[in-house]
Amino acid sequence: MGLAIDIVKRNGQRPSENFSQEKLHASILAACLSVRTPVGQAESIAHAVSDSVISWLETKPEVTSQDVRRIAAKHLRTHHPDAAYIYEQHRLTI
Repeated sequence: MGLAIDIVKRNGQRPSENFSQEKLHASILAACLSVRTPVGQAESIAHAVSDSVISWLETKPEVTSQDVRRIAAKHLRTHHPDAAYIYEQHRLTI
């Protein structure tokens, strides 16, 4: 499923790119797996959070990568607070 939404990267300092559900799913899955969530549960959480973000995105032509991360973290927090913490902190620890 390809939403035609531009994602503004790092306050415009990097080129915008199209939204990628696969990238979002992979990053949420990675956060879940990094806190030792069983694979099946991590996949289910990643799907649920991705679906919630996509619903939020449907009315927006352009958002920032930070907006996507904030909304994804908010939804992830309801499913797995530890994974949400890792997801939120990822950019700060690299």
